[in-house]
Amino acid sequence: ADVPKLTVVVAGSHGAGNYGMCGRAYDPRFLFMWPNARISVMGGAQAADVLATVKQDQLQRQGKPTMSDVELQEFRRPTLEKYEKEGSPYHSTARLWDDGIIDPRDTRYVLGRCLRICSRSPGGGRATGSNFGVFRM
Repeated sequence: ADVPKLTVVVAGSHGAGNYGMCGRAYDPRFLFMWPNARISVMGGAQAADVLATVKQDQLQRQGKPTMSDVELQEFRRPTLEKYEKEGSPYHSTARLWDDGIIDPRDTRYVLGRCLRICSRSPGGGRATGSNFGVFRM
């Protein structure tokens, strides 16, 4: 069916949930984000916890003392900061990973415009017989 896929990320979109909810990998015709949205492979806290667990296990295998709570927090800090910065919708939209950030109050209007565009471009906006994706500028 020629049903347009439109995605609006309104909160967190991490990992498999991003794919399951029609993230970029599933080729939505339009993908927008709200200013408070976050997008990444996994949540920052989860990534920091995984790395901390791996490091603690490594120290234990080497017979060294494991990190104290203060050392753990310091170890986790760079990962948390990186995920906070790179999970920002401004980071993703600057790299053209989406079609822009929209004011939540304008969501209905923007989706209406997208549906209008899609109605004038059957087949999801792809030229018949083409094998290239959508060019985003």
